[in-house]
Amino acid sequence: MDADALAALDHCYLTTKGRRSGSPHTIEIWFALHDEVVYLLAGGSEESDWVKNLRADPTVGLRLGDRDLICQGRLVDDPEEDALARRWLLEKYGPRDPDDLTTWARTARAVAIDLPST
Repeated sequence: MDADALAALDHCYLTTKGRRSGSPHTIEIWFALHDEVVYLLAGGSEESDWVKNLRADPTVGLRLGDRDLICQGRLVDDPEEDALARRWLLEKYGPRDPDDLTTWARTARAVAIDLPST
């Protein structure tokens, strides 16, 4: 799949390592792909288990279409990058979803998954 086809997918799968159990935990989640970075929004913010797991161990598995990757995740702290991530996700999913996603896009925790260099 080319980058445009990957970016158009409805969701990706993120696998984190359990911070207590050490077991893998996989979630299906919406994403936006831009310049070798996958952006996610955690609706539960800092309380989301997967965010807590990522904080404990930033090495994550990412399934994007037919690609399985080992990547590094990070919380987005730069205000400019944070605003872009929120905008990209809202632009992608707002038209597809019957719910008003503006609160989610404003209050969720932005997370970046840096894709490995190819």
